[in-house]
Amino acid sequence: MTRYNALKYCLSMLLMLLAFQVQGQSQGKKKQQPVAPSYAWSPSEPLGLRYESTIDTLFENYHLKAIPSMRSKAWATTGNYGAEGQDQLFFDREPVSDFFFADALSTWLPSVQTHRFYNTRRPMTLLSYTTGGDKYSNQDRTTAVFSGNVDKKLQIGAGLDYIYSKGSYDYQADKNFMWNISGSYIGDRYELQTFFNNFSHTNKESGGIVDDRYITDPAAVQGGVTKVNPKDILTNLTASHSYLSGLEFYMNHRYKVGYYHYDRDSLTDTIVGRTYIPVTSFIWTMDVKTRNHRFKNQSGQQDTTYFDFTYLGLGGTDEKTRYLSLRNTLGVSLLEGFNKYAKFGFSVYATHELRKYTQVTDSVTGTELPEGLHVLPVSVPAKHTDNLVWVGGQLTKQRGTHLTYDATAQFGVAGDVAGDISIDGDIATRMFLWRDTVTLRAYGYFKNEKAPYLLRNFISNHFAWNNDFSKVTRFRVGGELAIPFTGTTVNVGYETLKNFVYFGDDAMPAQSGSPVHVLSASLDERLRFGILNWDTQLTFQTSSNDEVLSLPKLAVYSNLYLKFRVARVLHVQLGIDGNYYTSYYAPAYNPAIMTFHNQREVKCGNFAFFNVYANFKLKQARFYVMYSHANKGLFGGSNYFASPHYPLNPGRFQMGVSVNFVN
Repeated sequence: MTRYNALKYCLSMLLMLLAFQVQGQSQGKKKQQPVAPSYAWSPSEPLGLRYESTIDTLFENYHLKAIPSMRSKAWATTGNYGAEGQDQLFFDREPVSDFFFADALSTWLPSVQTHRFYNTRRPMTLLSYTTGGDKYSNQDRTTAVFSGNVDKKLQIGAGLDYIYSKGSYDYQADKNFMWNISGSYIGDRYELQTFFNNFSHTNKESGGIVDDRYITDPAAVQGGVTKVNPKDILTNLTASHSYLSGLEFYMNHRYKVGYYHYDRDSLTDTIVGRTYIPVTSFIWTMDVKTRNHRFKNQSGQQDTTYFDFTYLGLGGTDEKTRYLSLRNTLGVSLLEGFNKYAKFGFSVYATHELRKYTQVTDSVTGTELPEGLHVLPVSVPAKHTDNLVWVGGQLTKQRGTHLTYDATAQFGVAGDVAGDISIDGDIATRMFLWRDTVTLRAYGYFKNEKAPYLLRNFISNHFAWNNDFSKVTRFRVGGELAIPFTGTTVNVGYETLKNFVYFGDDAMPAQSGSPVHVLSASLDERLRFGILNWDTQLTFQTSSNDEVLSLPKLAVYSNLYLKFRVARVLHVQLGIDGNYYTSYYAPAYNPAIMTFHNQREVKCGNFAFFNVYANFKLKQARFYVMYSHANKGLFGGSNYFASPHYPLNPGRFQMGVSVNFVN
């Protein structure tokens, strides 16, 4: 059976299962009893407040999930699906984490912020499969999500996510497997949110292609031949792999103290029901995380020629770095709305975190170094343990139609974080205007924090540093205006970064001696003309120091499509979409430390990447067909590098299907 026929068979089987399910539901429709609507939420740190989320069943723009370069309007990436990337919209970029190896894969990794809990009343199983490319460059992703309620309070769930993508170019393949189990109990007095997730990512590291002209001017390197097979393009590395694995166990307990309010019949003065009114809650959150990174290069020759320095051994590299975090938070909260005077919720908490780092050991002894080996410039302990303590408070108002807000202040009091300050918050108000609701939101934060340990102390075969950085100060303010009846959202923000820490041209951490200022303004406009729709997102941003923080000045995503129904049951979206961002010194990628860093040799950007697609939804099934990078060779330029020496995928046919089985 050919790959194409196998794909058709898999899709057919999924749609047949859907047909049987829909038929069964139709036959039993009269027997079904109405149930409350399903809903989803995500917990927030540090106290596990529940914020409304969505169940991923929308068919609009379903195709976008399968395009690696469109994780953002400006995404620096090594090109393959499931591989490394960094958001070049600065206000959407997360700061460097305690384990920087994981940052380049963060968009694919599970976390507390991205985990969803569901209350579906009836058991739900959401199965999805997407694929693209040919047998040499196939890109496959299979996901499954299950959630079921034992009763209206107790819920259990599970999920898996498997990505296998060979990539369009050689030595680019990756394989990512993630799974989780979760549960929640939302009772009158006691609440529990818990999950356990595990992930394992394997990425071949190509080091980029050896000559960009294979993409920009293939005739110049192929003796006049203009057509090039992407798999035939030579790469800098051919025997290198990065491995990233980890797990997380999260528990959030909340015990609420309050009183019962009794409802009485006004005629008979009898009790007809009661409602529990919580006043105070006691909270315990435990979060355990492990992260493991391994870099392996089996080619000794490439190992010493590709990297500038080799410190610990010749003949190749095989090294591991490990990280463990155990965080416990205890809090007390006065709950919002327990009486007419309690217009907000107020919490205080204390957090203790144990962090352990394990790095490679300096095995080079003696004064005579072999030829090709460099003197280790610093001494870094192989093991390090931190005990950190914070205290903080949180002020929230989640209810209300006119005003909501959320503010958190946290102060480091012991360990490496002593003296750290983090204050952030936002406030939103809604106004009734022209028969619709306009939302105005303001946000901001102030942070004065020590740089993560691994940015200050690190050792490996190709990189070693010991930095005494000053605390990093960040101050951001911004506002957002959303006007639903015109489909307009405007967001403007400004940030000042003092002592900003970044990865420099040599891929080593460095600290800016002068402040860096960033201004960002974005417009999201959604126009509707009957079945014709045009969505456009524009972001303008500027950095005061381009050598420290280089950003594309303008990034655009545009989507023109028709949206309609056929026979009242088949939802259809037909369109063309694409993105563009201006030329800038995009960050380069270093495979040994899985990190994007500054460079001043090559500019990327100033190209267009368009897709032609069709999204459909029929009952509980959604599916799409798409040709991505459809404009290749037609318009938009040939310099389609999102990161130096890492070209994006050429044109390819892709398709996918997702079925929601609700029993």
